[in-house]
Amino acid sequence: MAKRFVPSSIPMPIQVELFGIPRQRAGASEVELDAQDLGTLLVKLGDRFPQLEHVCVEGGRLKQGYLANLNGRQFVSDPETILSNGDAVLILSADAGG
Repeated sequence: MAKRFVPSSIPMPIQVELFGIPRQRAGASEVELDAQDLGTLLVKLGDRFPQLEHVCVEGGRLKQGYLANLNGRQFVSDPETILSNGDAVLILSADAGG
């Protein structure tokens, strides 16, 4: 019988980089937060930088016009996206590229 992958309930250190409006609002370019999924990461990001709450993030979700990129490979928005130790998440405004 094959074993099912069960995500760890232990929070993992995730490197979060802020770009564009999120960086301006937070007054920081990066922070490390412990989280096992994107939703938890966004809640903790809002707690750490209250000035992002209701502008970029709200209730564990990104507001419209903001994006999260996981490890430079894919854009993610599902709060249940599982994160792993060593992952990097870039939070940016959708128009940051010009």
